[in-house]
Amino acid sequence: MCRNIHTLHNFTPPATTDEVQAASLQYVRKIAGMTKPSQANQEAFDRAVERIATATQELLDSLVTSVPPKDREVEAEKARERSRRRFATQSA
Repeated sequence: MCRNIHTLHNFTPPATTDEVQAASLQYVRKIAGMTKPSQANQEAFDRAVERIATATQELLDSLVTSVPPKDREVEAEKARERSRRRFATQSA
């Protein structure tokens, strides 16, 4: 599940609210050990996601770096290339 959580700091453009929310949801799913909570646990689950999203946004807003921001498209292309090499089929 946590493979879907990506680095959100130091990118151009900055992480969106949706990206922060998605990362928070994945984190809570992993910690809770479930992808969809029961009705009895839904409120606690949603509250945890919201609190983690708030803390994540506060963290991202507070971090400083001297490194120039990375371009999202360039980094995505690098990841696709790594995936192609990793999962490439070899001819015999």
